[in-house]
Amino acid sequence: MPRQNRVTPTGQIIATEARGTFMGNRGILHNAQQKIVKPFAYKTWIICLLNFKGRQRALMQPGKYTELFFLDEATALAAGHRPCFECRRAAAIAFRDAWLAGNPQLGFGESVSAPQMDAVLHAERLTEAHRMKDRKKRTYTVVLPTLPNGTFILWQERPYLVWQDALLPWTPAEYEAPVSQPRDGVVAVLTPPSTVAALAHGYVPQLHELVNT
Repeated sequence: MPRQNRVTPTGQIIATEARGTFMGNRGILHNAQQKIVKPFAYKTWIICLLNFKGRQRALMQPGKYTELFFLDEATALAAGHRPCFECRRAAAIAFRDAWLAGNPQLGFGESVSAPQMDAVLHAERLTEAHRMKDRKKRTYTVVLPTLPNGTFILWQERPYLVWQDALLPWTPAEYEAPVSQPRDGVVAVLTPPSTVAALAHGYVPQLHELVNT
């Protein structure tokens, strides 16, 4: 039986046999039975390489962070994660620079720390709720043609990736055949607004290999 360690664009953690192309974490989320008991442990949600400096990890070990997996980087960004400054330093710097350029209204000027970005992203990705487990993915509405490549929307009750004038239906294993974007209309956006601004200012996420880019 597959472990519950795969993240969807809506931020949910599901069990699937499909393999991911990136790893990440949100802290220790599992119990001694390797079951997910909370959606996050802290505000730092990162996107990591599957392999880095030959490090080996047994999954979901007691007292160790929960290894999470994503179909691709666009999926992880939609869920509210950002590139890791250790194993993906070049991507993390590129994301930070695009994030700063796209979000001058946040008042960070020319420099922002990882914890400062994490605080903004945390406020953008989850709704308010008294109990942590009751917090859901925060969405907002925009006119579809204004969204940059790499953004995820929730349309017809499922996640779609906006890419090259088309919408790619997301599944845990791959993207399905692209469909044409509606010419107008308001849609619910899954990718946090500050990340969308980074995408609009030049950050290009790595996509699943089956996407024709």
